[in-house]
Amino acid sequence: MTARSWNGITWTLDRFRHAVTNKTKPPLPVIAMLGETIVHGEDIRQPLAVRHDSPIATLTRIAEYYRSTDQVVVAKKRVKGLRLVATDGPFTSGEGPLVSGRTLALIMAMTGRTRFCDELHGDGVPTLRDRSPAYDASTPE
Repeated sequence: MTARSWNGITWTLDRFRHAVTNKTKPPLPVIAMLGETIVHGEDIRQPLAVRHDSPIATLTRIAEYYRSTDQVVVAKKRVKGLRLVATDGPFTSGEGPLVSGRTLALIMAMTGRTRFCDELHGDGVPTLRDRSPAYDASTPE
């Protein structure tokens, strides 16, 4: 590693350390920011085959938030008319064709990550997949 690249890493690490104490936040509910952290963390972990188990209570709160709002992501509209049932926790929502699976997979599908629809089961899965943005298979969602 060159001195120049080492200086860049040091600078970046210093900036991250400074950000840890920063109290500034976007004008969003805390649950929305937590959801963004979980979803984007999974966006990074999933292609790297890194598994992380978040507490089911946290995932349940995020699923409940997303199913009832279109703020940040258009999840409420995406799941309208579908019955969502978590197989690993207490989350259930809505009426209509069934979509069931792990809470995390439900969250990821609610936020438009169609690759997680492969982990879900039920007659409502094709509808949920169709309501998500179309992505090129080689492009991360």
